[in-house]
Amino acid sequence: MSDARTMGRLAWTASIAGLALVAALVAAEGWTGIVAAFERAGWALLLVVPARVVTQVFDVRAWRVLLAPFDPGRAAGPLFLLWVALVREAVNRLLPVANIGGEVAGVRLAGLRVPDTAGVAASVVVEVLLTIVVLYLFCGAGALLMLTLAAGPGLVGIIVGALLLSLPLPVLAWWLLRHGAPFARLERRVLRLLGPQNLIALHLDGAGIDAAVVRLFRQRGRLARAGAWSLLANVLGTFETWYALALLGHPVGLQAALAIEALTQAVRHAGFMVPAGLGVQEAAVLLFGQLAGVGGDVALSLALVKRMRELATGVPALVSWHWFEMRRLRPFGNRPQGPRL
Repeated sequence: MSDARTMGRLAWTASIAGLALVAALVAAEGWTGIVAAFERAGWALLLVVPARVVTQVFDVRAWRVLLAPFDPGRAAGPLFLLWVALVREAVNRLLPVANIGGEVAGVRLAGLRVPDTAGVAASVVVEVLLTIVVLYLFCGAGALLMLTLAAGPGLVGIIVGALLLSLPLPVLAWWLLRHGAPFARLERRVLRLLGPQNLIALHLDGAGIDAAVVRLFRQRGRLARAGAWSLLANVLGTFETWYALALLGHPVGLQAALAIEALTQAVRHAGFMVPAGLGVQEAAVLLFGQLAGVGGDVALSLALVKRMRELATGVPALVSWHWFEMRRLRPFGNRPQGPRL
């Protein structure tokens, strides 16, 4: 309990510090330029919301490729998985869960449609690892492009070095998942700590998850297809940066947009412990936008566009999830097994 309270205090402290940083950045750049940029853009900025949903469709396609061996009857349809993916992203982006709560929620929700819960969990685990690998490639390409745009290596060189130094981590994660049976070990520890009658212990099939993960690792063609869909989703995410900057009054080329987007993603994932990435994302967009030649007020306006888009897609997803869970907990009547999508 004390650990939970400590984590809660840390989350609140990080959130307050992030909000303070955002306020400081806005004060430093001045409201006047930011408001002027938004006035130039107009209502057309709202198109970044459906554009993000389209990008999410490609991410869902990557997940569905990995989920297919465990869902031969396709009980989890594409619209249902899109909803689950939006909930996953909303939990990770808007709640203080250190970027893992969304995956737990995703496994639980997808498991309502797909009976093979261990397979569902394995598909999410492999998808997360594959996403990290794709992110390395995407951020590496963005760093190289930014080096051609910036006057000198500076911070970009530091990020490239950090990427190279941290590269053994996903390799180690792959080896442990492939040979180390980590979930079976986790199950044994949970049993020792909580006892065999605990609900968590009863629903944790560590050996099944390990076997399903190894099964996916052996299907290299499937991994390649899922990785290709994930990479395409990252590249399409560049459209948001390119489109928003054009509307805000400082159009850039696709190379600059990709560099800004990729390096912002790198910093955002590195700062996963900060709830919602408050302040971290805004500072990253401001910094890399300026390195690419974008004015500070426009770059910060771009960061605020990204933040508003997260709220526009995330809040409805969280509300729908809450509504769905409340319906399932009703004591009378039929309990739905998933939203009718």
